[in-house]
Amino acid sequence: MTTHSSLFRLESDVQQQPPHVPLLHLSIDGFIDAGGVRDQIADHILGTLEHRVVASFDVDQLIDYRSRRPVMTFDSDRWVDIDEPSLTLYRVEDSTGTPFLFLHGVEPDYRWEAFVEAVHQLCLAFGVRTVVSAHGIPMAVPHTRPVGMTRFASDSSLIPGNQAIFGQVQVPGSAESLVHLRLGEAGLHTMGLAVHVPHYLAEATYGDAAVAALTSLAEMTRLEVPSDALVATAGLNRAEIAQQIAASSEIGEAVAELEKRYDQFLEGQRRRSLLAAQVADLPSADEIGAEFEEFLRSAAPDEGDDGTDEDPDPQAHG
Repeated sequence: MTTHSSLFRLESDVQQQPPHVPLLHLSIDGFIDAGGVRDQIADHILGTLEHRVVASFDVDQLIDYRSRRPVMTFDSDRWVDIDEPSLTLYRVEDSTGTPFLFLHGVEPDYRWEAFVEAVHQLCLAFGVRTVVSAHGIPMAVPHTRPVGMTRFASDSSLIPGNQAIFGQVQVPGSAESLVHLRLGEAGLHTMGLAVHVPHYLAEATYGDAAVAALTSLAEMTRLEVPSDALVATAGLNRAEIAQQIAASSEIGEAVAELEKRYDQFLEGQRRRSLLAAQVADLPSADEIGAEFEEFLRSAAPDEGDDGTDEDPDPQAHG
């Protein structure tokens, strides 16, 4: 295993570990994560699955400490601790023993392209062929309806049946998004989920979104990640949200209006799908043309007939 980047340090025992780990899960704190989807999944994976550190990034080269000062602890008459930022690559095993890599930590402030190249080198070293991630985005949707999500991939064939709800848009970039872009350009398969979180819960923890994301990630990756603890936590979170909304008639009315608009949107989508299906059942122009030609042939005079309305008995009018 050879690497050439000064941005990370491999653990000394990496050479003794099985080298082939075909999947990398990105979990880089970045521009947006409505509902805390990314953080919930990270806490769940590291809290329930066997894992070990295989590489650590040198955050001193990547972080602007003055823009997001780390918390330090002062005890009586001295400094005793600092909450140091980290960006760490873990080797994790799912419940069946299948390994995958998990890159978790702070988003770099500097040297994004160098950081992406370092990630690419790690992918080459470990034999990674697929990269996935999930995060939350705020949407005008109610929490009382199924969680939706926007899927994306470096190749649309990786997400068959996907129904895009966005056209072309421009948004602020993130290091995680740049990893998707560059590694896709390098020939790796990259896939991701942007889970739709009710905008009024964007700054809170929304458990149902994390459960939906973890379920979809499992389908995409075929990894076995127990979700019981996350599901139970989401149930408690759902009850708390219901209590808070019930305590405010204003919020309740706003949610009811969102439900109405959401249901109208779905009905509109259903009608368009039905119309598309009905249009698909109509014969094509070529089929109509072929049928018309067949009709003309069947309506044509018999062979040898000159097509005139000749009286069969001329003597009858003599």
